[in-house]
Amino acid sequence: MQSRAVDAAGVAHEPAGAAPRIVSLVPSITELLFALGLDRQIVGRTGFCVHPHDKVQQVRKVGGTKAVNFDAIRALRPTHLIVNIDENERDTVEQLRAFVPHIVVTHPQTPRDNLALYTLLSAIFDRAQEAQRLSEALEARLREAAAHAFAAQNVLYLIWREPWMTVARDTYISTMLRLVNWHTLPDVRGGAAGAARYPTLDFDTAPWLAQVDRILLSSEPYRFTQVHCDALKRDPRLAGKRIELIDGEMVSWYGVRAIEGIAYLLQRAAAA
Repeated sequence: MQSRAVDAAGVAHEPAGAAPRIVSLVPSITELLFALGLDRQIVGRTGFCVHPHDKVQQVRKVGGTKAVNFDAIRALRPTHLIVNIDENERDTVEQLRAFVPHIVVTHPQTPRDNLALYTLLSAIFDRAQEAQRLSEALEARLREAAAHAFAAQNVLYLIWREPWMTVARDTYISTMLRLVNWHTLPDVRGGAAGAARYPTLDFDTAPWLAQVDRILLSSEPYRFTQVHCDALKRDPRLAGKRIELIDGEMVSWYGVRAIEGIAYLLQRAAAA
């Protein structure tokens, strides 16, 4: 008898069988599903699911990660819907439960959690060999990161402007950055005393800003550009700090992208 796979919501899932119909509302998971060889089983994805570019073009869009087109999903008759605690709204997921038989909830919080993610999807969709290959590649990257001794740096990782927003230390982004000894400020955790996982900040009132060595402007969810980078370099409140753009997909996307993302961070830290 095959064992059931338990998702991030504590729900146990039986193997999907021979002909699952999968809708993914998580861009990084969509990329992972293709890496697991599930091309023919993926019937729906969000407009933000853009990798692998050549393959996602053949999959119907069903809205965004939050602005979901319920009718489009219903028409696709999915057997499985993949969602994420951070990226998809709970109310939306609960409405989808009315007509989607199986909803798989994901929530990687550290780079190593991707191993469990590979195992979860492998168990549901019968992709043991592909998942093993990804697990071995990720383990190799994690060993490579652990073998380096980078100088500690305090970083401000900006994901939005108007208002400025950053990340708490219990986010996946922050734990990815810690692989190269970059520590996000402010030193808060989203689960503590009502603190937000993605807190807002004010450059005029943040007492910890003086401790920041490096400011990273992410390419997503807000698409920071060199124009924003140059403007902040002229800001006297940020004088003396290194300010640069960073590829948000490499830092915030889990799944198969974590393997490439760790290599990207190792290269960035080595060049610092």
